[in-house]
Amino acid sequence: MKRWLYLVHRWLGITLCLVMALWFLSGMVMLYVGYPKLTPAEHLAGLPALPAQGCCVPLAQALRAAGLDGASAASAAADRRGNRPEPDSWRLTSVAGAPRYVFGDARHPVAVDAISGARISGVSATDALASARHFAGGVPGRYLAQRGEDAWTHSRALDAHRPLHVVEVDDADTRWLYVSSRTGEVVRDASFVERSWGWLGAWLHWLYILRGGALNEWWTDIVIALSLAATVGALAGLVIGVLRWRFRGRYKSGHRTPYTGFMERWHHLLGMAGGVLCLTWVLSGLLSVNPWKLFNAPGARPDRMAYAGGPLQAQQAPAAADVLARLQALGHQPRELQWRRLGGDHDVLALGTGGTWVVDATQAHEQAMPQARWRAAAQALLPGTRIVQQQRLTAYDHWYYAREPHTMTGHSERPLPAWRLQFDDANDTWVTIAEHTGAIVQVSDGHRRVDRWLFAFLHSFDLPQLLAARPAWDAWMLVFSLAGLGLSLTGVVTGWRRLRRKARPARAAAGLAGPVGQAPG
Repeated sequence: MKRWLYLVHRWLGITLCLVMALWFLSGMVMLYVGYPKLTPAEHLAGLPALPAQGCCVPLAQALRAAGLDGASAASAAADRRGNRPEPDSWRLTSVAGAPRYVFGDARHPVAVDAISGARISGVSATDALASARHFAGGVPGRYLAQRGEDAWTHSRALDAHRPLHVVEVDDADTRWLYVSSRTGEVVRDASFVERSWGWLGAWLHWLYILRGGALNEWWTDIVIALSLAATVGALAGLVIGVLRWRFRGRYKSGHRTPYTGFMERWHHLLGMAGGVLCLTWVLSGLLSVNPWKLFNAPGARPDRMAYAGGPLQAQQAPAAADVLARLQALGHQPRELQWRRLGGDHDVLALGTGGTWVVDATQAHEQAMPQARWRAAAQALLPGTRIVQQQRLTAYDHWYYAREPHTMTGHSERPLPAWRLQFDDANDTWVTIAEHTGAIVQVSDGHRRVDRWLFAFLHSFDLPQLLAARPAWDAWMLVFSLAGLGLSLTGVVTGWRRLRRKARPARAAAGLAGPVGQAPG
């Protein structure tokens, strides 16, 4: 058994120590520079206030131009798992400084000019340049290219907007702005810092070198295979390290480790100091891609369409002109309007840099909307179940918390106060609802809460109390990342030396044999 442990650790280490070293190095970069994304706050910051005068054509007219019939395109049919579709999105935003409707779901957006009522049939390079320059505050910009996918746009959420126009703007961050060829909106930004450090950070960490080419379809399988092999190798090494360590007494060298070579000795010492974290980091990295759908709960998910109370209807939805006029009278200047239904009633979320207002048929709510409205709608989320517990959240906890914008989940908004509703379904579903807007901001089940500990916690130690204890959190992450890097690099050197030693006898034997048919010497 011990022999197999040594063989597994030795050859998996020789094969994967360099990959693990790159994971630790890139992980340290990602602590401070993440993969490019356009956060909701960045999206709003690039938009002007919507005009209260001269805007806009009626929703029904815009929907007809978009090829819709005045109602949401979402079907009420359930899928094979029994899940009903997500409600469609109706937005009034701005592109190149002019108001524009965007209809549809995340896969099929359709844009309509909100002033003329004409459907946007295409976005040219000139259109993209104008959109990017307005988004960046009017600074000069240069059109770079139209790209289907590049190093900074591997996110599947961008698929509906491809190909993407790329514009470089001369702002303080020298950003590349990616413009949708479907709607004309800026859908991603990548600063010079993100593009520079990103090669050593997220691009390397997530093995994006394999994306976009012949191996693209195999990317997930390759990540799983490498992570699984690295986990097995790390576990074998940890067991060997404990077996070879003298907890009582010392070896003849006077040390607790039997290894006298510099690299071998430090490999053992670093493994004893940081081997457990090395193992949990690579294991949690494996779990980050949800291998074999381990964290997918069976059965139906919460029915958001039932929570909405049906598809959007143009004749019942508040008119954009009325909403903007009412908000202007209150001194508010929204930058984007989002129509929705909640419990069957239509209203509008008016988003601005100063906050969000809920505008219904009678008033605009700047504070919390009436709880009775969303509480009644929440009963329909999981038919045949009951809400067995309700908890008002006024501070973040282990399950509901916000991360910094550059992190992997930094784009997810986590407003407070919020309400956590616990259902008695087989999956032990929790639904968190923002108190101010009634919007569903988080859904989890028993499987996902296990994933929260095995991936999110073990990979980034993201308890709110730890994240608030900076720079202690930084020191913890950096010290043990450096230990993992040192452990991996000493493994690289040790493995290379072993391969060279094995190669010498083979070369010597080949030299003694000489050419075929010729005696040596």
